[in-house]
Amino acid sequence: MTGPVTRYRRELGVAGALVVLLALLAVMAPAFFRAANLRDLLVANAPVLVAAVGMTLVILARQIDISIGSQFAICGVAAGLLAKTGLPMPLVTAGVVATGAALGAINGALVAGLGLPAIVVTLATMVVLREGLRWRTEGVWIEDLPERFQWFGLGQAGGRAAIVVAAVVVFAAFAWGLRRLSAGRAVYAAGSDPEAARLVGIHPRRVVFAAFVFMGGLTGLAAVLTAIQFIDVQTSAGAGLEMKVIAAVVVGGVAISGGRGTLVGTLLGVTLLGTIGPALTFLGTQAYWERALQGAVILLAVSTDALPPLTRRPPAAA
Repeated sequence: MTGPVTRYRRELGVAGALVVLLALLAVMAPAFFRAANLRDLLVANAPVLVAAVGMTLVILARQIDISIGSQFAICGVAAGLLAKTGLPMPLVTAGVVATGAALGAINGALVAGLGLPAIVVTLATMVVLREGLRWRTEGVWIEDLPERFQWFGLGQAGGRAAIVVAAVVVFAAFAWGLRRLSAGRAVYAAGSDPEAARLVGIHPRRVVFAAFVFMGGLTGLAAVLTAIQFIDVQTSAGAGLEMKVIAAVVVGGVAISGGRGTLVGTLLGVTLLGTIGPALTFLGTQAYWERALQGAVILLAVSTDALPPLTRRPPAAA
């Protein structure tokens, strides 16, 4: 038998590491907990959480997508261009989400439809999309955006609140769906054992395709939530996002081999990795240690998958 501690040991481990980090900051850098800094952390990491939700679906389905940064850049540019046409922001957001879903569908069709390895497909699309965007825009940022674009036209305070609320709604909806809906259970089944899933009537290829489409759509939403924080849209946005998102998902306990993990773990992973950088700044440590610490955390998290499961000893014979 496995109890909650065994089942959620990765999530508990990440939560423990986060508590230790926050306790250290409380002692050595209490200014970290100022309301303005915590607010900025929430706003900065909310789009990352949205993208990480999509990546969680893909990894649960036993796949990977390293083109997410390129998709993010294209979706950000699409948001700026659509806004400049005069469309209201709800339609701009819908158009960008649809754009992201279409990009995800390309990956999904190649992986699920043709059976190509996801790592190869998304490596190729990462380069093609990024270079295609650079060719089309010539590296020029999208400028002269309408006033209603920044912060959704709600002002800085209202826009920040909208970003955080959007991330919370996305997280809650998908966390509920993975636990309560048959589609959510199908993702776990397809990632855990595709052949067994097929025998019970699940179509693993359809699940994989849908996971890529959802990831693309959520990447589009994350791009909008990021782009509205600035007066211009950078065509180089999203560089390194794939590392940040995949790391958060894996650190949070989603098995890279698929079929195991929770969105709560993803949330903890995003929170921990998103806190390390600012924490180092408040602790007066050189910024280049951030990536080193993130790499160490990732290595430690993945290494725990190799440990034997904790099981109860059978009772001694009388």
